[in-house]
Amino acid sequence: MEYRINRLGHQGDGIADGPVYAPLTLPGEVVTGRLEGERLQDIRIVTPSEDRVKPPCRHFKSCGGCQVMHASDDFVAAWKTDVIRRALEAQGIAAPMRPILTSPEQSRRRAGFAARRTKSGALVGFHGRASDTIVEIPDCRLIAPALREGIEVARDAALCGGSRKAVLSVLVSDSLEGLDVAVTGGKPLDQALLTELAALTERHRLARLTWDGEGIAMRAAPTIAVGAARISPPPGAFLQATEHGQASLISAMREALSGASSVVDLFAGCGTFSLPLAQSAEVHAVESEAAMLQALDLGWRHASGVKKVTTEVRDLFRNPILPEDLKGFDGVVIDPPRAGAEAQCQKLALAQIPRIGFVSCNPVTFARDAKVLIDGGYDMLWVQAVDQFRWSTHVELAASFRLSHM
Repeated sequence: MEYRINRLGHQGDGIADGPVYAPLTLPGEVVTGRLEGERLQDIRIVTPSEDRVKPPCRHFKSCGGCQVMHASDDFVAAWKTDVIRRALEAQGIAAPMRPILTSPEQSRRRAGFAARRTKSGALVGFHGRASDTIVEIPDCRLIAPALREGIEVARDAALCGGSRKAVLSVLVSDSLEGLDVAVTGGKPLDQALLTELAALTERHRLARLTWDGEGIAMRAAPTIAVGAARISPPPGAFLQATEHGQASLISAMREALSGASSVVDLFAGCGTFSLPLAQSAEVHAVESEAAMLQALDLGWRHASGVKKVTTEVRDLFRNPILPEDLKGFDGVVIDPPRAGAEAQCQKLALAQIPRIGFVSCNPVTFARDAKVLIDGGYDMLWVQAVDQFRWSTHVELAASFRLSHM
Protein backbone atom coordinates (compact mmCIF):
# COMPACT_ATOMS: atom_id res chain seq x y z
CA MET A 1 0.00 0.00 0.00
CA GLU A 2 1.19 3.49 -0.83
CA TYR A 3 1.08 6.42 1.59
CA ARG A 4 1.37 10.12 0.81
CA ILE A 5 3.23 12.16 3.43
CA ASN A 6 1.24 15.26 4.32
CA ARG A 7 3.46 16.98 6.86
CA LEU A 8 6.39 16.64 9.21
CA GLY A 9 5.64 16.10 12.91
CA HIS A 10 7.45 17.74 15.83
CA GLN A 11 9.66 14.63 16.23
CA GLY A 12 10.74 14.77 12.58
CA ASP A 13 8.62 11.86 11.30
CA GLY A 14 6.56 12.23 8.15
CA ILE A 15 2.82 11.91 8.82
CA ALA A 16 0.29 10.40 6.38
CA ASP A 17 -3.46 10.03 6.76
CA GLY A 18 -4.43 7.73 9.60
CA PRO A 19 -2.26 9.01 11.17
CA VAL A 20 0.62 6.90 9.92
CA TYR A 21 4.12 7.89 11.06
CA ALA A 22 6.96 7.36 8.60
CA PRO A 23 10.51 8.20 9.81
CA LEU A 24 12.99 9.81 7.42
CA THR A 25 10.32 10.93 4.96
CA LEU A 26 9.29 14.40 3.80
CA PRO A 27 6.01 16.15 2.91
CA GLY A 28 4.77 15.37 -0.60
CA GLU A 29 6.57 12.04 -0.83
CA VAL A 30 4.78 8.82 -1.78
CA VAL A 31 6.12 5.83 0.15
CA THR A 32 5.42 2.17 0.80
CA GLY A 33 6.23 0.08 3.85
CA ARG A 34 5.07 -2.41 6.47
CA LEU A 35 2.64 -0.93 8.97
CA GLU A 36 3.13 -1.83 12.64
CA GLY A 37 0.48 -0.06 14.68
CA GLU A 38 0.71 3.55 13.54
CA ARG A 39 4.34 3.34 12.46
CA LEU A 40 5.64 2.45 9.01
CA GLN A 41 8.66 0.12 8.81
CA ASP A 42 10.91 -0.97 5.91
CA ILE A 43 10.07 2.23 4.06
CA ARG A 44 10.72 2.62 0.35
CA ILE A 45 10.49 6.05 -1.29
CA VAL A 46 8.34 5.81 -4.44
CA THR A 47 8.19 9.53 -5.23
CA PRO A 48 10.91 11.61 -3.52
CA SER A 49 10.47 15.22 -2.48
CA GLU A 50 12.40 17.96 -4.24
CA ASP A 51 13.66 18.87 -0.76
CA ARG A 52 15.30 15.47 -0.23
CA VAL A 53 19.11 15.57 -0.19
CA LYS A 54 21.87 13.07 0.35
CA PRO A 55 22.74 13.22 4.08
CA PRO A 56 26.27 14.65 4.46
CA CYS A 57 27.08 12.24 7.34
CA ARG A 58 27.64 8.53 6.73
CA HIS A 59 26.29 7.70 10.20
CA PHE A 60 22.88 9.29 9.61
CA LYS A 61 20.75 6.21 8.95
CA SER A 62 21.84 4.38 12.10
CA CYS A 63 22.68 7.24 14.50
CA GLY A 64 19.89 8.92 16.44
CA GLY A 65 21.71 12.23 16.88
CA CYS A 66 20.12 13.87 13.82
CA GLN A 67 16.54 13.57 12.57
CA VAL A 68 16.25 15.77 9.45
CA MET A 69 19.62 15.53 7.72
CA HIS A 70 17.82 14.06 4.67
CA ALA A 71 16.12 17.43 4.07
CA SER A 72 17.58 20.53 2.43
CA ASP A 73 18.77 23.37 4.64
CA ASP A 74 16.08 25.66 3.21
CA PHE A 75 13.37 23.13 4.03
CA VAL A 76 14.60 22.65 7.61
CA ALA A 77 14.83 26.41 8.16
CA ALA A 78 11.28 26.95 6.88
CA TRP A 79 9.94 23.98 8.86
CA LYS A 80 11.47 25.09 12.18
CA THR A 81 10.24 28.63 11.66
CA ASP A 82 6.78 27.26 10.91
CA VAL A 83 6.81 25.20 14.13
CA ILE A 84 7.12 28.49 16.03
CA ARG A 85 4.53 30.25 13.88
CA ARG A 86 1.96 27.46 14.35
CA ALA A 87 2.51 27.42 18.12
CA LEU A 88 1.80 31.16 18.21
CA GLU A 89 -1.23 30.86 15.92
CA ALA A 90 -2.70 28.25 18.29
CA GLN A 91 -2.76 31.03 20.92
CA GLY A 92 -4.15 33.56 18.46
CA ILE A 93 -0.84 35.41 18.19
CA ALA A 94 0.74 36.87 15.05
CA ALA A 95 4.22 38.38 15.18
CA PRO A 96 6.95 39.34 12.72
CA MET A 97 9.25 36.31 12.24
CA ARG A 98 12.88 37.06 11.46
CA PRO A 99 14.93 34.70 9.27
CA ILE A 100 16.29 31.77 11.26
CA LEU A 101 19.93 31.81 12.38
CA THR A 102 21.50 28.36 11.99
CA SER A 103 24.77 27.29 13.61
CA PRO A 104 27.38 25.93 11.17
CA GLU A 105 28.44 22.30 10.87
CA GLN A 106 30.94 20.95 13.40
CA SER A 107 30.23 23.74 15.88
CA ARG A 108 28.70 21.86 18.85
CA ARG A 109 30.95 22.55 21.84
CA ARG A 110 29.18 20.05 24.10
CA ALA A 111 28.09 16.46 23.51
CA GLY A 112 26.87 13.57 25.62
CA PHE A 113 28.48 10.30 24.54
CA ALA A 114 27.30 6.83 25.52
CA ALA A 115 30.09 4.36 26.35
CA ARG A 116 30.14 0.68 27.29
CA ARG A 117 32.88 -1.85 27.86
CA THR A 118 32.92 -4.82 25.49
CA LYS A 119 34.83 -8.11 25.29
CA SER A 120 37.49 -6.59 23.06
CA GLY A 121 37.54 -2.99 24.31
CA ALA A 122 34.86 -0.30 24.48
CA LEU A 123 32.05 1.07 22.31
CA VAL A 124 31.50 4.86 22.22
CA GLY A 125 29.04 7.01 20.30
CA PHE A 126 25.44 8.15 20.26
CA HIS A 127 22.38 5.98 20.76
CA GLY A 128 20.92 4.58 17.55
CA ARG A 129 17.66 5.77 16.06
CA ALA A 130 14.80 4.68 18.36
CA SER A 131 17.03 2.14 20.14
CA ASP A 132 19.47 1.68 23.01
CA THR A 133 22.19 0.48 20.63
CA ILE A 134 25.37 2.55 20.69
CA VAL A 135 26.44 3.71 17.24
CA GLU A 136 30.05 4.79 16.78
CA ILE A 137 30.35 8.21 15.12
CA PRO A 138 34.00 8.86 14.16
CA ASP A 139 32.96 11.19 11.31
CA CYS A 140 30.17 13.07 13.11
CA ARG A 141 29.32 16.33 11.32
CA LEU A 142 27.84 17.95 14.42
CA ILE A 143 30.59 18.12 17.02
CA ALA A 144 33.44 20.62 16.98
CA PRO A 145 36.88 19.16 16.20
CA ALA A 146 37.99 19.64 19.81
CA LEU A 147 35.26 17.24 20.99
CA ARG A 148 36.60 14.35 18.90
CA GLU A 149 39.18 13.80 21.63
CA GLY A 150 36.19 13.38 23.93
CA ILE A 151 35.33 10.14 22.14
CA GLU A 152 38.69 8.69 23.16
CA VAL A 153 38.24 10.04 26.70
CA ALA A 154 34.89 8.25 26.90
CA ARG A 155 36.50 5.05 25.60
CA ASP A 156 39.22 5.17 28.26
CA ALA A 157 36.63 5.96 30.95
CA ALA A 158 34.62 2.89 29.96
CA LEU A 159 37.72 0.69 29.98
CA CYS A 160 38.79 1.69 33.47
CA GLY A 161 35.47 2.45 35.17
CA GLY A 162 32.65 0.99 33.12
CA SER A 163 31.03 -2.44 32.94
CA ARG A 164 29.70 -4.63 30.14
CA LYS A 165 26.17 -4.33 31.52
CA ALA A 166 25.81 -0.62 32.28
CA VAL A 167 26.20 2.31 29.87
CA LEU A 168 28.32 5.28 30.90
CA SER A 169 27.05 8.77 30.13
CA VAL A 170 30.02 10.99 29.29
CA LEU A 171 29.24 14.71 28.96
CA VAL A 172 32.10 16.52 27.24
CA SER A 173 32.30 20.31 26.96
CA ASP A 174 34.98 22.36 25.26
CA SER A 175 36.50 25.13 27.35
CA LEU A 176 39.33 27.60 26.89
CA GLU A 177 41.53 25.38 29.08
CA GLY A 178 40.65 22.03 27.46
CA LEU A 179 37.89 19.45 27.73
CA ASP A 180 35.59 19.45 30.76
CA VAL A 181 34.29 15.90 31.30
CA ALA A 182 31.49 14.71 33.60
CA VAL A 183 30.86 10.95 33.77
CA THR A 184 27.79 9.29 35.29
CA GLY A 185 26.86 5.63 35.66
CA GLY A 186 30.37 4.36 36.42
CA LYS A 187 31.75 1.93 38.97
CA PRO A 188 32.00 3.08 42.60
CA LEU A 189 35.20 4.96 43.31
CA ASP A 190 38.04 3.20 45.09
CA GLN A 191 41.74 4.00 45.31
CA ALA A 192 42.65 1.97 42.23
CA LEU A 193 39.99 3.67 40.09
CA LEU A 194 40.95 7.11 41.42
CA THR A 195 44.54 6.48 40.37
CA GLU A 196 43.46 5.38 36.87
CA LEU A 197 41.17 8.37 36.43
CA ALA A 198 43.87 10.81 37.54
CA ALA A 199 46.18 9.26 34.95
CA LEU A 200 43.43 9.54 32.33
CA THR A 201 43.08 13.25 33.12
CA GLU A 202 46.79 13.83 32.55
CA ARG A 203 46.98 11.63 29.46
CA HIS A 204 44.23 13.54 27.68
CA ARG A 205 45.18 16.87 29.26
CA LEU A 206 41.63 17.43 30.50
CA ALA A 207 40.73 20.66 32.24
CA ARG A 208 38.48 18.81 34.70
CA LEU A 209 37.10 15.32 35.30
CA THR A 210 34.03 14.58 37.44
CA TRP A 211 32.83 11.06 38.25
CA ASP A 212 29.20 10.62 39.37
CA GLY A 213 29.21 14.13 40.81
CA GLU A 214 32.56 13.83 42.60
CA GLY A 215 35.52 15.88 41.44
CA ILE A 216 38.43 13.63 40.44
CA ALA A 217 41.01 16.00 39.01
CA MET A 218 41.30 19.53 37.70
CA ARG A 219 44.37 20.66 35.78
CA ALA A 220 42.82 24.13 35.32
CA ALA A 221 39.37 25.56 36.06
CA PRO A 222 37.49 25.26 32.74
CA THR A 223 36.16 28.61 31.53
CA ILE A 224 34.12 29.96 28.65
CA ALA A 225 33.88 33.53 27.40
CA VAL A 226 30.59 35.35 27.99
CA GLY A 227 30.62 38.97 26.85
CA ALA A 228 33.58 40.68 28.50
CA ALA A 229 33.76 38.04 31.24
CA ARG A 230 34.92 34.47 31.70
CA ILE A 231 32.89 32.00 33.72
CA SER A 232 33.78 28.58 35.09
CA PRO A 233 30.50 26.63 35.16
CA PRO A 234 29.98 23.87 37.73
CA PRO A 235 30.25 20.32 36.32
CA GLY A 236 27.34 19.48 34.03
CA ALA A 237 25.87 23.00 34.17
CA PHE A 238 23.74 24.19 31.27
CA LEU A 239 25.59 25.88 28.40
CA GLN A 240 24.38 27.12 25.05
CA ALA A 241 25.23 24.36 22.57
CA THR A 242 27.30 26.46 20.15
CA GLU A 243 29.23 29.72 20.33
CA HIS A 244 27.23 30.89 17.30
CA GLY A 245 23.95 30.19 19.06
CA GLN A 246 25.09 31.89 22.23
CA ALA A 247 26.21 34.99 20.32
CA SER A 248 22.90 35.08 18.38
CA LEU A 249 20.80 34.93 21.54
CA ILE A 250 22.95 37.51 23.35
CA SER A 251 22.62 39.88 20.38
CA ALA A 252 18.84 39.44 20.43
CA MET A 253 18.64 40.17 24.16
CA ARG A 254 20.83 43.25 23.82
CA GLU A 255 18.43 44.56 21.18
CA ALA A 256 15.32 43.68 23.19
CA LEU A 257 16.72 45.39 26.33
CA SER A 258 18.19 48.40 24.51
CA GLY A 259 17.78 51.52 26.64
CA ALA A 260 17.32 49.64 29.92
CA SER A 261 19.47 50.76 32.85
CA SER A 262 18.34 48.22 35.48
CA VAL A 263 17.64 44.64 34.36
CA VAL A 264 16.42 41.54 36.19
CA ASP A 265 17.60 38.26 34.63
CA LEU A 266 15.23 35.39 35.47
CA PHE A 267 16.51 31.80 35.22
CA ALA A 268 19.95 33.37 34.86
CA GLY A 269 22.05 30.20 34.94
CA CYS A 270 25.76 31.03 34.91
CA GLY A 271 25.21 34.47 33.40
CA THR A 272 24.85 33.93 29.65
CA PHE A 273 22.79 37.12 29.46
CA SER A 274 23.54 38.83 32.78
CA LEU A 275 27.21 39.41 32.04
CA PRO A 276 26.87 40.80 28.49
CA LEU A 277 23.95 43.02 29.55
CA ALA A 278 26.02 44.31 32.47
CA GLN A 279 28.17 46.16 29.98
CA SER A 280 25.37 48.74 29.71
CA ALA A 281 23.01 48.13 32.65
CA GLU A 282 22.98 47.02 36.27
CA VAL A 283 21.71 43.45 36.50
CA HIS A 284 20.04 41.37 39.20
CA ALA A 285 20.43 37.66 38.35
CA VAL A 286 17.95 35.12 39.76
CA GLU A 287 18.54 31.36 39.57
CA SER A 288 17.64 28.30 41.68
CA GLU A 289 21.10 26.69 41.52
CA ALA A 290 23.52 28.38 43.92
CA ALA A 291 26.59 26.90 42.22
CA MET A 292 25.66 28.57 38.93
CA LEU A 293 25.26 31.94 40.60
CA GLN A 294 28.63 31.51 42.31
CA ALA A 295 30.20 31.01 38.88
CA LEU A 296 28.36 34.09 37.58
CA ASP A 297 29.47 36.22 40.54
CA LEU A 298 33.10 35.15 40.21
CA GLY A 299 33.03 35.91 36.49
CA TRP A 300 31.61 39.37 37.14
CA ARG A 301 34.18 40.17 39.84
CA HIS A 302 37.06 39.41 37.47
CA ALA A 303 35.55 41.21 34.45
CA SER A 304 36.38 44.76 33.44
CA GLY A 305 34.06 47.40 32.00
CA VAL A 306 30.87 45.98 33.53
CA LYS A 307 28.29 47.51 35.83
CA LYS A 308 27.03 46.07 39.12
CA VAL A 309 25.63 42.51 39.09
CA THR A 310 23.80 41.09 42.11
CA THR A 311 22.53 37.54 42.54
CA GLU A 312 19.61 35.80 44.26
CA VAL A 313 19.01 32.08 44.77
CA ARG A 314 15.30 31.53 44.17
CA ASP A 315 13.00 28.83 42.76
CA LEU A 316 10.93 30.86 40.32
CA PHE A 317 8.44 28.02 39.79
CA ARG A 318 7.49 27.75 43.45
CA ASN A 319 8.25 31.34 44.37
CA PRO A 320 7.91 33.74 41.42
CA ILE A 321 9.00 37.32 42.00
CA LEU A 322 6.02 39.51 42.87
CA PRO A 323 5.14 42.72 41.00
CA GLU A 324 5.99 44.95 43.98
CA ASP A 325 9.49 43.42 44.12
CA LEU A 326 10.05 44.21 40.43
CA LYS A 327 9.66 47.95 40.87
CA GLY A 328 12.75 49.85 39.86
CA PHE A 329 13.65 47.55 36.95
CA ASP A 330 13.09 48.83 33.43
CA GLY A 331 14.05 45.60 31.66
CA VAL A 332 13.61 41.84 32.07
CA VAL A 333 15.32 38.93 30.39
CA ILE A 334 13.72 35.54 30.99
CA ASP A 335 15.07 32.19 29.80
CA PRO A 336 13.04 29.39 31.41
CA PRO A 337 13.44 25.63 30.86
CA ARG A 338 11.10 23.70 28.53
CA ALA A 339 8.20 23.90 30.97
CA GLY A 340 8.09 27.66 30.47
CA ALA A 341 7.28 30.19 33.19
CA GLU A 342 3.54 30.81 33.24
CA ALA A 343 3.35 31.80 36.93
CA GLN A 344 6.28 34.23 36.63
CA CYS A 345 4.89 35.71 33.41
CA GLN A 346 1.61 36.42 35.21
CA LYS A 347 3.58 38.47 37.74
CA LEU A 348 5.53 40.21 34.97
CA ALA A 349 2.30 41.20 33.23
CA LEU A 350 1.16 42.87 36.45
CA ALA A 351 4.52 44.55 37.05
CA GLN A 352 4.36 46.44 33.72
CA ILE A 353 8.14 46.61 33.20
CA PRO A 354 8.69 48.44 29.89
CA ARG A 355 10.94 45.89 28.10
CA ILE A 356 11.03 42.10 28.17
CA GLY A 357 13.47 39.91 26.29
CA PHE A 358 12.34 36.27 26.17
CA VAL A 359 14.42 33.20 25.28
CA SER A 360 12.78 29.80 24.93
CA CYS A 361 13.62 26.24 23.87
CA ASN A 362 9.94 25.22 23.58
CA PRO A 363 7.67 27.10 21.13
CA VAL A 364 4.50 25.66 22.71
CA THR A 365 5.13 26.88 26.27
CA PHE A 366 6.58 30.11 24.89
CA ALA A 367 3.36 30.81 23.00
CA ARG A 368 1.32 30.14 26.14
CA ASP A 369 3.49 32.51 28.20
CA ALA A 370 3.55 35.13 25.42
CA LYS A 371 -0.24 35.24 25.47
CA VAL A 372 -0.13 36.03 29.20
CA LEU A 373 2.14 38.99 28.49
CA ILE A 374 0.12 40.20 25.49
CA ASP A 375 -3.14 39.96 27.45
CA GLY A 376 -1.36 41.99 30.14
CA GLY A 377 -0.67 44.91 27.81
CA TYR A 378 2.49 43.98 25.90
CA ASP A 379 3.21 43.99 22.16
CA MET A 380 5.45 41.30 20.69
CA LEU A 381 7.77 43.23 18.37
CA TRP A 382 9.57 40.28 16.77
CA VAL A 383 10.53 36.63 17.10
CA GLN A 384 13.98 35.34 16.14
CA ALA A 385 14.39 31.58 15.57
CA VAL A 386 17.86 30.23 16.47
CA ASP A 387 18.89 26.75 15.34
CA GLN A 388 21.82 25.63 17.49
CA PHE A 389 20.90 21.95 17.07
CA ARG A 390 21.42 21.64 13.34
CA TRP A 391 19.66 18.69 11.65
CA SER A 392 17.64 17.97 14.80
CA THR A 393 13.99 18.67 15.62
CA HIS A 394 15.00 21.08 18.38
CA VAL A 395 14.51 24.81 17.89
CA GLU A 396 15.12 27.84 20.12
CA LEU A 397 13.89 31.38 19.84
CA ALA A 398 14.28 34.89 21.18
CA ALA A 399 11.53 37.50 21.29
CA SER A 400 11.09 41.15 22.19
CA PHE A 401 8.12 42.56 24.15
CA ARG A 402 7.29 46.19 24.88
CA LEU A 403 4.45 47.76 26.83
CA SER A 404 1.77 48.91 24.38
CA HIS A 405 1.70 52.48 25.73
CA MET A 406 5.48 53.04 25.43
